[in-house]
Order: sequence, then C-alpha cells, then structure tokens
Amino acid sequence: MHSPQVGKGVTMMYLSAAFHVLANDSFHYVREVVDGQNAVLEFVVEVDGVTVNGVDMIHWDENGKIADFKVMLRPYKAINLIKGKMRTMLTSL
Repeated sequence: MHSPQVGKGVTMMYLSAAFHVLANDSFHYVREVVDGQNAVLEFVVEVDGVTVNGVDMIHWDENGKIADFKVMLRPYKAINLIKGKMRTMLTSL
C-alpha cells in the first residue's frame, strides 16, 4: 500500500490478508533489532517460487500497544507478487 492505513478494523483486515498470503512453512525471521519501544524484524519467505525478503518495523506506545506497524518488501518481483495476492485476499474478505 502506498499510504498509511489507519484504524483497528482496517489494520486487522490487512494483517489477516498478509497472514494468509505469507504464512507457510518457509517463513522465518532472520534478524531482530529491538531498541526500547521499537523493533525491526527481518524475514524471508518463499511464495510461488519467489523468495521474498522483508522487514516488519513496529513501534509500541507507552501502554505497550502497537502504535505503528510498517512492512517493506523486496525484490521488485516479490512486491508485485505479494501486491496481487493481497489484493485478491482483501477483495474476498
């Protein structure tokens, strides 16, 4: 997505779709960087024969609730693949 998605309902919808698209036996985290209320988690997963490399960037507020969650993917081939699968998943929800 090119713009931030705001609100609990839409966030849950996107996270649910991402789980369905990315959750398979090849998914694994390869690096975690945690500093106070921030974390960057690097992951690798294979989807339809394409190796997807990505990072989850998470910030928690002072109450321990997620205040910001950003996902970045690479390479470009993987972005297009995941974008299409996410679109399909989101339209079926």
